Amino acid sequence: MSSGKADCMILLPIVLLLLSAATRAVSPVSRVADADDPPARVARISYLKGSVSLQVSGDTGWSEATLNYPVTTGDRLYTDPDSRAELQVGRFAVRFSEFTDLTLTNLTDDFMQLGLAQGTIRVSVYDLTSGDSIEVDTPSGALSLLEAGEYRVAVASDSATVVSVDRGSLDVSAGDVRETVQRGQAVRLSGTNPAQVADVTPGGADSFDAWSAERDRYLSSSASAQYVSRDIPGSADLDEAGNWQVDLQYGPVWYPSGVPVDWGPYRYGHWVWVEPWGWTWMEDEPWGFAPFHYGRWVQLGSTWGWLPGPIVALPCYAPALVAFVDGSAVAYGGGAEVWFPLGPGEPYFPWYHHSRDYRLRVNETNLRNVPNLAELVRRRNVNSVPYRNRVIATTVVSRATFSRGEPVAPHVLRVRPEQVTQALITPHPAALPTARAAAGGSPAARPPEVARPVITVPAPRRLTPPGRGYPAAGPPRGREVSSTPPGVSASAPMPPNPPSAGARSRPAVRMPPPLVAKRPPPPAEPPFPVRQNAMQAHPGRPLERGQVENLRAGRPAGPMRDQEVPPHPAAPRAAPTRRPAGKP
Repeated sequence: MSSGKADCMILLPIVLLLLSAATRAVSPVSRVADADDPPARVARISYLKGSVSLQVSGDTGWSEATLNYPVTTGDRLYTDPDSRAELQVGRFAVRFSEFTDLTLTNLTDDFMQLGLAQGTIRVSVYDLTSGDSIEVDTPSGALSLLEAGEYRVAVASDSATVVSVDRGSLDVSAGDVRETVQRGQAVRLSGTNPAQVADVTPGGADSFDAWSAERDRYLSSSASAQYVSRDIPGSADLDEAGNWQVDLQYGPVWYPSGVPVDWGPYRYGHWVWVEPWGWTWMEDEPWGFAPFHYGRWVQLGSTWGWLPGPIVALPCYAPALVAFVDGSAVAYGGGAEVWFPLGPGEPYFPWYHHSRDYRLRVNETNLRNVPNLAELVRRRNVNSVPYRNRVIATTVVSRATFSRGEPVAPHVLRVRPEQVTQALITPHPAALPTARAAAGGSPAARPPEVARPVITVPAPRRLTPPGRGYPAAGPPRGREVSSTPPGVSASAPMPPNPPSAGARSRPAVRMPPPLVAKRPPPPAEPPFPVRQNAMQAHPGRPLERGQVENLRAGRPAGPMRDQEVPPHPAAPRAAPTRRPAGKP
C-alpha cells in the first residue's frame, strides 16, 4: 500500500468522527457480520391484550407471552379470541388480530420473514432502506414488501389469503403468477396447483385497523426520537415514563419516574434464557426494554439516569449491558450470581459467541463520546476497568434464583461490599437455565394446531443466512436449509421461472427460506449439572463444545485450548440438509 493510501486510511476514521459530531444522525454501522455473530436486530413484544401464547424456537410447549420479551428467529405467537399483540422490529411493527398464528421465520440485520398460518396481521413499515427486505409467507403465496407503508394480510380457515395495501406496494408470488399490488388495491390468493390471484375490493376499516392506526400514531409521534434512534424498540414508551435532560458531560439523559426509592437498574426483574444470546434480562416496568438492552446507566446525585447511545441506523441489541462478578467470592451455599450495570464509557464484553467486529459494533452503537473505544474493547484484562457502578449497584442472588428465572428484587442477598469489590470479573454467569427460564413465560395451553405456511413457487430461491453460534450451555439448535424444489435432484440446476400467462412482467422475486426446523424442548433441569465443577477447574473461562459433549456423555471435561476471546467458541456447522423448497 502506498504512503498516500495509508495516510488516507489513517485520516478517514478521524474525518468520519468529526462528521458524526457535527450532525445529529450518525452514519449507519456496517452490517457485515461474522457467521457466529447474533443479529443486531430483535423483535420486542410491545403490546398484549387478552390471551397470547408463545412457543420459543426449538421447543414444543407453549407459554404465556410476556411484555418486553425479545422474539427472534423461529419463535411463534398465537392470539386467542378477543386478543391482540404487537411486535416492534426496529422501524417495523407487526400487529396480530385474534385467532392469529404467526412464526417469525427469519430475522437478521437486513431481512425479516414472517410465516402466517392463519388469522390477520397488519405490518407497518415506517422506513425501508435499500438493504432491507420484508417477506410474508402464507399457504397460498409469498409477499415481498417493496417500500414503507401499511399492509394487511388475512388467511382464512380454507387457507385463502386476502392482501390489502393501504399505502406502499408489494410483490405477490403464487405458483407461476407474479403480480404487484399498489396502494389502495387488494387481491385474493387461493389454491396451490395452480395458484389463483384475483383482484378484490378492499374492505372497510374495522376495529383492528383503527387500533393499528392508533398505534402507528403513538410510535411515530414519540418525543424521545430526538434523543434515541427510532430503530430501538420501546423508545416511544419513555415519553410518559420519565423525562429527558441534557447533561453537560453526558449529553441526553433519561430519568425514570414513579420507581421505588431503592430502585436500581437490573434489579427489578428476572433473567431468562433466549438463544442465541443466552442469559437475558427482563425488566418489570412496561417501559423496561430500551434502557436495558441499549445504552448505559449512570447515577447523578441520588437519581439513576439512562444514557442512550448515538443515533444510528441499526443500533446493536444486547441481552443485558452488565458485568458479572465471580460468585464464588460470596460464601453462599449452592453458589451465587453477581452483576452490576455498566456505566458511561465502560466496555461491554458479551458472554455468547461473537467476533471482534461484533464486540466493537455492540459497544460503538451504545456508547457516546468514547474516542479510544476500539482499544478499550480489545483489552484483555477486564478487571482493569474502573467500573463506577460496581460499589453502588451490585446485585447478588442465589444461583437457584437466577437459573429458575425468579424475580430478583425479593431474593437479593445482603453481602459485605468488599466481597464483591475485591472479586474478579467473570466472562459469564455459571448458572444453567431450567425449563422455566428457557420457556419465555408461565406454561400455557396448546393452541389449536393449524397447517404451517407452504409456499409452492418453485423458484427463485433465497437461502437462510449462515448459521449462528450457540452458548456453552447446550448444543446448537439445528436450522436446516433447503434450496431444492420438489422433483428436482439436489445436484441438478434450478429451472428458470416459467412465464405466467397474462401476468405483468416483473423482476425475479426472491423466495424466502423454509420455516425453522423444530427440536425437542429442553429438559426440566440443567442438562449437565456437573458443568459447575468443571468450570471451577477453569475459572473465568467458558466450556468448549467438546467439553460439553464429554460431560453429557459422563466423561471428564478434558483440557481447554487457548483462545484469545473469552466468550464461547464458534459452533461448527453441518452441511445443509436438502428439502423441497418452501416446505417447513
